[in-house]
Amino acid sequence: MTQILIAEDEPRIASFVAKGLQANGFTPTIAVDAQETLSLAIGNGFDLLILDLGLPGKDGLEVLTEIRGQGANLPVIILTARDDIDDKVAGLEGGADDYMTKPFRFEELLARIKLRLRNSNLAASQEEMILKAGNVVLDLRSRKATIGDRIIDLPVREFTLAETFFRHPGQILSREQLLDRVWGYDYDPGSNIVDVYVGYLRKKLGSKLIETVRGMGYRLRR
Repeated sequence: MTQILIAEDEPRIASFVAKGLQANGFTPTIAVDAQETLSLAIGNGFDLLILDLGLPGKDGLEVLTEIRGQGANLPVIILTARDDIDDKVAGLEGGADDYMTKPFRFEELLARIKLRLRNSNLAASQEEMILKAGNVVLDLRSRKATIGDRIIDLPVREFTLAETFFRHPGQILSREQLLDRVWGYDYDPGSNIVDVYVGYLRKKLGSKLIETVRGMGYRLRR
C-alpha cells in the first residue's frame, strides 16, 4: 500500500484529505505538528508528504529544509493557505515538488499526488533497484545479494530484512519496526526472531555490517 503522510493541524482538513486518500486506495497517516512530522517523515517509509506550512512548533518551510537536510527524498506537496508568490518560490526552492493553496479541490490534489508518485516510481525503477553497503550489493530486480563475484544465498525473509536495513543506512531500527516491515504482523514481544535473522545476515554478509544499538535495536553501518 502507498503510504502518505499528511502534516496538517486543522482536524477538519486532515480528516477530509485522509478519507479521500483511503477511498482511492492509499494509506494515510496524520501528523499534527512540526516535531511529529519530522520524526515520521525521515526514514519511515512514506511514499509522499502533504505539508502544511502553518504547523505548530516550527514553520513548515523549516520542516521541509530539515527533511531534505536529512537526505529524505520522498515527494513533498505543500498544501497551505499562504498564496504569496514569495512563499511559493521559497517552498519550491526549498525542496518541495509541488505547491497548492487552500481552498482546494480534492480531485486536483489527487491528480498531483498521482503525478508525483508516478515520477518518483520512475526514478526509483531507474536508480534505486541496486542497494549497496560496503562490498555487499542487493539487486532488487533479481532479488540477489552479491559480495564481489560471489552470490550470497538469502531466502525471502533474510533478503527482505537486508533490504530494510539497506534502505535506511545509519538509522536505528527497533525490533518492532523490523517485525512490522519484514514479517507483517506482530509476534510475541518476547520473541527473538529478529535477533536470529540478524545473526543469519551477519554470518552471510559480514559480522560488522549490522551493529546492535543497546536497548534500541539495530543499525546498518554507513
